[in-house]
Amino acid sequence: MTLGIYLTFDDNCREAFEFYRSVFGGEFDILQTFGDGPPDMDVPEGERGNVMHVSYTIGSSVLMGSDTTSAFGPPPTVGDNFSITVSPDSRDEADRIFGALSDGGSVSMPMQDMFWGAYFGSLTDRFGIGWQVNCEQPSE
Repeated sequence: MTLGIYLTFDDNCREAFEFYRSVFGGEFDILQTFGDGPPDMDVPEGERGNVMHVSYTIGSSVLMGSDTTSAFGPPPTVGDNFSITVSPDSRDEADRIFGALSDGGSVSMPMQDMFWGAYFGSLTDRFGIGWQVNCEQPSE
C-alpha cells in the first residue's frame, strides 16, 4: 500500500507542477487534460486543456494533482485544496479502508470502477480531511 498527496488547483496545476519539476527534476509519470477524458464528462471547451490528472514521483513519494472544472463545482479554497491518496493492494482492502475512513464523515464519490481502469472513491473523514482510495487492481 502506498500513500500520496493530491493537490487541487484553479487553472494553474500545470504551472505548479512544472515549477515542482524544475525544483526536483525528473519527468511526470502521467499528465492528462480534461480533453483526454471521455466525451460524457461535459467539460466546457475552454477548460478541456486544463489538467485532469498529473502524477509525479519524487523520491519514494508520489505527488498528484488536477485543476478543477466548473462542470464539477466551485474552485478550491487555498489551504483546503489537498487530499491524501491511499492505494491499497486489493479491492477488498480498498472497501475496508474506505468504509472505515468514511465512518462519521461524508462520501463524495462511492467506490466504483473508473474509466482509467482503477477502483476509486473519495470522502472527507470526520476530522475534515479529504481522502482518495485508488486501487489499480483489475475487477475481481
